[in-house]
Amino acid sequence: MDLHEKLLRAALVLAFVLASAIVGWPRDAQAARLKELATVQGVRSNQLIGYGLVVGLDGTGDQTTQTPFTAQSLNAMLQQLGITVPAGANMQLRNVAAVMVTASLPAFAQPGQQIDVVVSSMGNAKSLRGGTLIATPLRGADGQVYALAQGNLMVGGAGASAGGSKVTINHLSAGRIPEGATVERSVATPLAQGDSLQLNLASDDFGTAREVARVINAKFGPETAQALNGRAVRVKVGGNADARVNFMAEIENLPIDVAMPAARVVVNARTGSIVMNQAVTLGPCAVAHGNLQVTINSTPVISQPAPFSKGETVVTEKTDIKIEQTPGSLINLPAGTKLTDVVKALNTLGATPGDLMAILQAMKAAGALQAELEII
Repeated sequence: MDLHEKLLRAALVLAFVLASAIVGWPRDAQAARLKELATVQGVRSNQLIGYGLVVGLDGTGDQTTQTPFTAQSLNAMLQQLGITVPAGANMQLRNVAAVMVTASLPAFAQPGQQIDVVVSSMGNAKSLRGGTLIATPLRGADGQVYALAQGNLMVGGAGASAGGSKVTINHLSAGRIPEGATVERSVATPLAQGDSLQLNLASDDFGTAREVARVINAKFGPETAQALNGRAVRVKVGGNADARVNFMAEIENLPIDVAMPAARVVVNARTGSIVMNQAVTLGPCAVAHGNLQVTINSTPVISQPAPFSKGETVVTEKTDIKIEQTPGSLINLPAGTKLTDVVKALNTLGATPGDLMAILQAMKAAGALQAELEII
């Protein structure tokens, strides 16, 4: 191989490396389909709720003396079946539980289709395992019945108790019935109403709304879509139902260039989780962090009376309280323009997630954290 061939091969390798770097370089905008960014206004699921009874439990149902509504519901159901319970009868039923039944009615659901339901105990039942839900009507927010639920429960848990000890795995007072409800009534949607539809974006961003309208107009002609604000885009549609479905099937797969989202740090105060996106940057600041530990030790002290003194044994407690504060050193955090730099800077503090919440709030107040701080 001569020198000319070696130089040519080296140039090709260099060009390949540069091309790979350009392709893998992160961009400020990334493409996503419209169906992942927006939904059609009015095309959504509807929440259903109902009250019913679960029977067939193995002695783990409600205690009717403490949950009188269970016995009342059972009496009402028996009366509908033609069975009259004598007045004043004290029914001690341990295999019946009063439950709340919830379900989500999907968009375009038609009568006769099956949907899943969730059954949750509302009394003091110990377990719903092995129970059967009696026919329960599910109502919407308007009070109309949209589905009828019935079936055997699936409870993803287990429990055992003996000698005053009890062990429980997962949750036994709630279960699920796959395809346990039959749709009895459909909900009208605005897909076939009017001459336009409104697309609601998942987040309020004027740039994304403008890009959605631009892509739709470039595909189907000008003035087809109009951005109303940072979250809503109005789209003109026409023709019959089949034409509208075809139109929506085409626009929901259009690629949309989504700009980098706003810098945001989400803090879960209950679990101590902290999540931040790639747009978060950190300005130069100095942070001093120290720990305060309070230790309380309680030791029982027993004082025995002298023999034949007719005294009583006295039990007292000796309490020692110790407060220890670790001095915090002043750490200089440089400006970070990447998410990895921010993570490294926060890790250098050696703080717990609970301490990081306070540090992030202080950084935000000092203007060093260029991000929106959201606490959930």
